[in-house]
Amino acid sequence: MTLSKRGDYVVRSALALARAYPSGRPRKIREVVAEMGVPQTFASQILADLVRAGLATSRAGKDGGYRLARPPEEISLVEVVEAGEGPLRAERCALGDGPCRWEAVCPLHETWRAATEALREVLATTSLADLAASDLAIAEGRAVVPADSHRQGGPSLAVADFVQIELGAPVLAGRLVDDAVVGAALGAALAEAETLRAELGGAGPRWWPATVAASCGPQGPGAPAGADRGVDGALGPVAAQLELSFEAESKAVPVARGELGLVVRPLDPDRAELRAEGRLRLALGAEVPPTMAERLAHVVLRTFLRRLAQAVEHPEVDGRSRSRARRGTRGAGAPRRRSPAAGQRG
Repeated sequence: MTLSKRGDYVVRSALALARAYPSGRPRKIREVVAEMGVPQTFASQILADLVRAGLATSRAGKDGGYRLARPPEEISLVEVVEAGEGPLRAERCALGDGPCRWEAVCPLHETWRAATEALREVLATTSLADLAASDLAIAEGRAVVPADSHRQGGPSLAVADFVQIELGAPVLAGRLVDDAVVGAALGAALAEAETLRAELGGAGPRWWPATVAASCGPQGPGAPAGADRGVDGALGPVAAQLELSFEAESKAVPVARGELGLVVRPLDPDRAELRAEGRLRLALGAEVPPTMAERLAHVVLRTFLRRLAQAVEHPEVDGRSRSRARRGTRGAGAPRRRSPAAGQRG
């Protein structure tokens, strides 16, 4: 027994709202898409399912979005699942029509009913807060992976890098929250890394062309603040701390997913350092050894930072490039500028 695609996306979306509930800030559709991998084309319908079920509220406008209607401790998983799947009860005979002697009931009826009721009971006694706590334990590496885990794909890889950008820190921080700019830079990075991926024997779909859903915004409550180490290793002021989450798909198949913390640190009034640190999950295949997978992850991050630096330093040029890309021009083919100074950590 498993969830349908719609039920899957409803649970993911509810989990995203549960994670954001303590902050009191509504979640935008694009944030749910990037954070939980919900398809952009269905996201509004999926969130509407939660609203119709009375589990979420929506508000239009700049400060609007979606938020849980009740604390996650007061929402059971059976409510969430049924918001997407409909009532968890048998709508038809489990064995179909069958022989003529089964006209009234089939021999599997009682067993199937008992199994369905048991499933409802487990879901009814598990809260959305329990699910969010389990999600946090997985994110922090505290969860025990069961022997029957069904997860496939490459490992989540730790990455860190930095780049110096010819912009004042406040201006840079303001331009980084443009999800379209960030998404375009990520797509271009995957395009440039495609050749290396093929050379390393990576399996699965090509990374380019890719559709990227990205969400970049200020870090939530509890984020460290005040000072951070820059390129010279010395402590210095932090102008902004941002969270970036993204997912890239190629032909409807996920090829890359990541969560990165971005730190903007002023170097002088006209220059800033942008540091990125977090984890990437890349679709590579078992044929690529761990050391090569790590190398490719760092290449993707460094290329992303270089592309992002180009976009925020020269937004008018990047805007024309994105227009060409929308008309069918491959972004990776654009002329390269002088690479900004960058250094790899980790």
